Amino acid sequence: MLDISNNKIPKDWAHKEFQALRTKNSSQSGKVLAQWLIGIMILVVLCFFLPWQQNIHGSGKLTALDPAHRPQQIHTAISGRIVAWKIKEGQYVNKGDTILTLAEIKDDYFDPELLVRLEEQLFAKETSIHATERQVESIKNQLGALESGRIFTLQKTRNKVLQNRMKLISDSTDYEAEKIQFNTAKLQYDRFKTLYEKEGLISLTDLEKRNLKLQETMAKRTSTQNKFYVTKNELLNSLIELSSVEADYGDKIAKTNSEIASKQSYLADAQSEYSKIRNKIANVEVRVGNYALTAPQDGFIVRALKVGIGETVKENEALVTIMPDVKTKAVELYVKAMDVPLISRGRKVRIQFDGWPVLQFSGWPNASVGTFGGEVIVIDYVASANGDYRLLVVPDKTDDVWPEQLRLGSGANGWVMLNDVPVWFELWRQINGFPPTISMKEAEMGNDKGAKK
Repeated sequence: MLDISNNKIPKDWAHKEFQALRTKNSSQSGKVLAQWLIGIMILVVLCFFLPWQQNIHGSGKLTALDPAHRPQQIHTAISGRIVAWKIKEGQYVNKGDTILTLAEIKDDYFDPELLVRLEEQLFAKETSIHATERQVESIKNQLGALESGRIFTLQKTRNKVLQNRMKLISDSTDYEAEKIQFNTAKLQYDRFKTLYEKEGLISLTDLEKRNLKLQETMAKRTSTQNKFYVTKNELLNSLIELSSVEADYGDKIAKTNSEIASKQSYLADAQSEYSKIRNKIANVEVRVGNYALTAPQDGFIVRALKVGIGETVKENEALVTIMPDVKTKAVELYVKAMDVPLISRGRKVRIQFDGWPVLQFSGWPNASVGTFGGEVIVIDYVASANGDYRLLVVPDKTDDVWPEQLRLGSGANGWVMLNDVPVWFELWRQINGFPPTISMKEAEMGNDKGAKK
């Protein structure tokens, strides 16, 4: 370098000792490098024209397709004290198997013979109801008898009134006739008296006879008059009696109706009490049935939320979590709102499950290893709390079967497969931040398919 050493190195020594320097000075090395660079560039350019399947990425978790098969908590319908556990965590139970038993903590249900007591009350109330019903029937019969007696008595009294009226007419006729007889006798007596006193044409004996006749007609007139007044009073009395009969029977019938109404009111109250007792018996029977907490369906007991013996629980409190026996699994995928219009029911999906070995090429699904096929069957109409939309994906029947080892709740990533485009187009789209593209015809077909389903 500075040429200050006495030891000199020949200028061509390095070129002879090192292959790299010899190659550098060779005329073929530049050509080989150029060929390699050109080949790599051609390969890269060709890769730009390879087909790339557009997709929409989403993440989520494994769940059950049927809501009834998803994990659920089992609640107690009554408050109580835990007496015994019949299962262990992780144990498989069938529908109706007893999970735990409870004891009563409410003093209203402490009596061990409560159902017997209620049955006795029910029988007593039923007997009272039957007796009251018979009383009502008896009173109704009395009411019918009163109605019949009222009709009969009123008819009899009306007949009496009619008789008195006819008798009054007859007596009034007699009275008028006697009045005429009396007036006639009085005129004759007055004429005879005049003839006797002024002219002396008749004897005193004849005058006395006319006087006697006058006295007889006057007596008859007075008698018929008294008889007429008596008959008139009898008619008035019969009319008063008719009104009295109507009032008496009306009062008796009103009292009987009131008694019937009172009995019917009591009967209604008794029937209400009877229904309440029956309802209480049914409630007690149901409550006794709830002392044993049973499994609502087949599945695994995942977790006990209450532990120990003697611990008290409240009504509607969750006691255990059960994982039902899942028939059909599905994946919940959450995608961005801008991607939802590009997805339709029936779209194919590639799924990667957490914990499952995978080599994924999202744009080349055929080259991916460890992914499984799926199909979109549900697209939510409203966004979730984070603004993303949920998709439900079920296994693709034409693809590999999903692993049995998968557990509900495990994470999953999915790619909803769209159209094939060149790699350069996909790079250009990603650089510019454009969404994937589908044809209008395909979008309409997807919407129609979703609407029909």
